[in-house]
Amino acid sequence: MEGHHQHHQQPQQHLLQQILLPHHQQQNMIINVDGGGGISDRFPQWSIQETKEFLMIRAELDQTFMETKRNKQLWQVISNNMKEKGYHRSAEQCKCKWKNLVTRYKGCETMEPEAMRQQFPFYNEIQAIFTSRSMQRMLWGEGEGTSKKNKPMQLSSEEEEEEDNDEDSEEQQKGSTRMRRKKKKAKISSGNNKNSGDFLNNLKEILEEFMRQQMQMEAQWMEAFESREKERRMKEMEWRQTMEALENERIMMDQRWREREEQWRVREEVRAQNRDELITTLLHKLQQQSEDDF
Repeated sequence: MEGHHQHHQQPQQHLLQQILLPHHQQQNMIINVDGGGGISDRFPQWSIQETKEFLMIRAELDQTFMETKRNKQLWQVISNNMKEKGYHRSAEQCKCKWKNLVTRYKGCETMEPEAMRQQFPFYNEIQAIFTSRSMQRMLWGEGEGTSKKNKPMQLSSEEEEEEDNDEDSEEQQKGSTRMRRKKKKAKISSGNNKNSGDFLNNLKEILEEFMRQQMQMEAQWMEAFESREKERRMKEMEWRQTMEALENERIMMDQRWREREEQWRVREEVRAQNRDELITTLLHKLQQQSEDDF
């Protein structure tokens, strides 16, 4: 009875600890209770920065996911890498998060770019992963004729999800492994064609977006060039008007100087004439006085 009573008290103790803990510890705490009166697991919501870190780790291991048939250990590696960055996520959480992101990515493929960025901010990161995967698959396809036996297992996003589901169901039904493999091979061949078409469509969209941006940049450059040219012409016109005004002012000053010079010359001539007349008169008087003395 004592053991049974203690067993029933364990959920209550967990709840009391949950209430007594601070709010920030409650968010980071994971409650796992096994038994009839189970408490559902609660995990903190994924932040934008945490999701970006997760996608960076997932992109680094994407080629390994393509080459590995069973990827349960790879999700554990991702979980360990997330813990090193300060995010405590289990392998199952990481796998579920990846599935949700891929599902949202597929739903945004038909949206406009602006609406797509607002609706799903991680579209570019996942598109980069799938684009790199398609390019790697094309490189493998080139060597298919010579090294077909050594060719790694190629998995698309749909096949990867199905591989995870097969891995989970294999523990319960091991007898249907061969049937799943046959279906998987058929889907791989159809998936390759679909992925090649998706890759070409994505490449076409990227090129169209690049050309649109180039045309927009060229139009902005032409507009800026015309604005600068108009400003240059206006400054040149102002400079010409300023120079004309200065030239007119110089001509007027020169004319005034010439007039003053002419006036000074006339006054100097009059003064010289008066001086000559005065000297002549004095000489004449002196001559008369000398004559009178004799």
